[in-house]
This record gives sequence, C-alpha cells and structure tokens, in this order.
Amino acid sequence: MIKVGILLTQHYKLLSVAAILDVFGTANKFHQEMGKEPPYEINLLNNDDQTDGFFDAYKAESIAKNEKYNLIVIPAFTTENIQHSIKINAAFIPWLCKQYQADAEIATVCTGAFLLGATGLLDGKVATTHVDACSAFSKAFPAVKLKGDKTVTQDGRLYTSGGATSSFHLLLHLLQNHCGKEIAIKTAKIFAIDMDRQNQSYFSSFQPSRHHNDNLVASAQEKIESNYQDVSTIEEMIKDIPSSRRNIVRRFKQVIGITPIEYLQQTRIEAAKKLLEETAQQMTEVIYNSGYNDPKAFRKVFRKAVGMTPSEYRDKFQAR
Repeated sequence: MIKVGILLTQHYKLLSVAAILDVFGTANKFHQEMGKEPPYEINLLNNDDQTDGFFDAYKAESIAKNEKYNLIVIPAFTTENIQHSIKINAAFIPWLCKQYQADAEIATVCTGAFLLGATGLLDGKVATTHVDACSAFSKAFPAVKLKGDKTVTQDGRLYTSGGATSSFHLLLHLLQNHCGKEIAIKTAKIFAIDMDRQNQSYFSSFQPSRHHNDNLVASAQEKIESNYQDVSTIEEMIKDIPSSRRNIVRRFKQVIGITPIEYLQQTRIEAAKKLLEETAQQMTEVIYNSGYNDPKAFRKVFRKAVGMTPSEYRDKFQAR
C-alpha cells in the first residue's frame, strides 16, 4: 500500500486538496470493487496538529511525528504572494528534503511547485507550474528547467503539474504509474478528463508586471502597448526615451524578465487571441490588426506561443 501524505499548507487551495482526495479515493474504491486491497493509504499533514474542518473524514496529523511516506502531494496556493506563502510554510522545506532522501515521491499541484522549488530538489530538473506563474517561478528558481507549456512533468521521483484542471492529469499520471493504465482510464472516465492533453500554453494570458518603480521601463512598456500595431524594431519603440538602446534593453529584461522585442511579440499575440475570441474578423484582418504583415510568420509565431494554430484557437475559445 502506498502511504500518501497530502500537505495542508498555510494558504492551500481547497479545490486542489479535494481533487487529490477524490481521485485517490476513487482508485481505492475501484480496487475494493475488484476484491483487491486499496492501493492508497491517505493522510492529511500539517505543521500544527490542527484541522480546519473541511475534511472531517480524514484526521490531520503533524509532520513533527516524523512518519515516513511513499508519496507526498503539495496542493496549490490561494494567494498571489507566493514568497510570503513559502516563508510561512518554511517548516515543510527540511521535512520534504528528508522525505525525498528516504525515497519518497513528491508531486505538486499548480503553484505548489514553488514550495518544492524552495527545497532545491528541483534544481537541474524539469518542472512546470501554472502557466501565468511561470515568469515568477523562473525568476525565483533559475536553476530549474521550467517547461511552462507542459501540463505534467516527471523527473525521477519529482512530479509537477500546471494550473487548475492540470492537477487531474497529474493524478491520472500517478495512478497509471502506481495502479496501471486500466485504473487510470476508468478514473478518467468518471471525472470526464481527456487523458491526452499535454499542453497548457493556450490557457495563458500575457500579464506583464506593473509593480515596479523603474520609470524608464514603464515608459517603454507604455510605448509598446500603445504602438504594437505599427512598430517593428527596438529603435522605433524607444526613439523618444532618453536612454541608450543597450541600457533600456538591460533594464527592461532585469525588471520584466524578457526583452522589449519579446514583450512586443507577446503583446501582439495577446491582441490576436482577443480578436479571435471576441470578433468575427477574417484571419487576414486579425493578422493585420495585431501588428503582423506576413501571414506565414504570424501563424508560426502564434503556434509556438499558444500551442495551436489561430484557427484551432478560435474554434476552441470564440464566444458563440
């Protein structure tokens, strides 16, 4: 039997814990119906021996008891202030390292990857997280090989998943590893999950940082966003900003995390997505109105950034 420990961190997301319990509970039920021993022993773990009453069927135990677990699952955080969440959950960090050294598997849901990242165990390894948290994750943990477009990653005994419903794909992946494909498929049918979704790029939205005090960078951001349909070079974008090209590019990347040209490209792709979602414009109009002149180049950039063609994106997300 696999001894599972689900962390009840400070600021954990209720939905992700409920999903973990429901999926593992369903796998246990399937095995019992087949006259087999349940594969999972499910435990809730916290740092203070207290429970919040949401999961009365499970007793929450403290990590201070130093029990050994085969699998530990870290749920998503509810807050956008992830660094604060890591700080107030710091007691879990050495405990996670100790469990991993004792051969435990560790899996993270969505932004729960930040807590695992803080342990250092992901350094040099592949990981993913919520698609809109990728920039912050890369900045916080540059040694991790972040694959922000991936729904689920596995690197040895470490597993991570993307945002929201990607947690179900992570759980199915774990079920397939532990219980076999038959149980994974039966569970997927119960929860109506498409097992073959491996990409989460098309769920992303470009949300550049505005919480900084660099007026030069803020000016460059404003110029790009106001003129993305017309400009094509850095020189055009910054011609009225009193600073050298080299200095602007350096400061821009330091503050925002990407170059001005990458910022321009992401601004254009986000504009194209909105046009595809909200208008009935012909594709040639969408291309032109988002700042592109070459349809072939637009489709190539769009597919690379979003993970599907513009037509596929419109079919999937356009309001009817």
